[in-house]
Amino acid sequence: MRTLRPTASPAFALTLLAALILSSIGVRGEDAPQPDESSQTFASRLVDAARAQISVPTLYDPTYRKIPYPAGDVPWYIGVCTDVIVRAYRELGIDLQELVHTSNVGSGDRNIDHRRVNVLGKFFARRGVSLPITKNPKDYSAGDLVTYYVPDGTFSKTHIAIVSNRENINGVPLVIHNRGYGVQEEDWLFADKITGHYRFQTEPHMEKRTEEQ
Repeated sequence: MRTLRPTASPAFALTLLAALILSSIGVRGEDAPQPDESSQTFASRLVDAARAQISVPTLYDPTYRKIPYPAGDVPWYIGVCTDVIVRAYRELGIDLQELVHTSNVGSGDRNIDHRRVNVLGKFFARRGVSLPITKNPKDYSAGDLVTYYVPDGTFSKTHIAIVSNRENINGVPLVIHNRGYGVQEEDWLFADKITGHYRFQTEPHMEKRTEEQ
């Protein structure tokens, strides 16, 4: 007597195939998009440039100062949270002072606009990518920029940090920032209220092309 083997219906086979495909690529819903390989390389360089500032003693001083333009900077031993960002990008050949000024997102004062958290947030939203604000650490990739409202801030109520490529024991990325005590790499990503989450990854030649268009 011949043994009959159960056969799957065409509809079941298609459903199974779709499930396998979705499980292999992963479905993230409203999560932040993951950077591609070139973006990861840029992010690593950006994080390295920020981390290099940890070894430089920095006095937190938000005093308004007149500086050269373009490529102007306050003295190397002085800095606030935004200077960590500006100096990291400048190491990669990207001058946020000039880009912010020519993007008309601030007051027009090229001495200070790029050193203001709110102005940088507007710039990154316009020229980069504005990403979801979540409590999921997987949504924050190395090189991402995160802005905060710090109600108990000693020096300022606004803050900005770069997401590190290192994590704590729970898989939450560290951040590199200066919150008044010099540049540090800390477990601080979700310490205060996040007001913005951005990704600005480009190359100097691409920025020049954008300015010419």
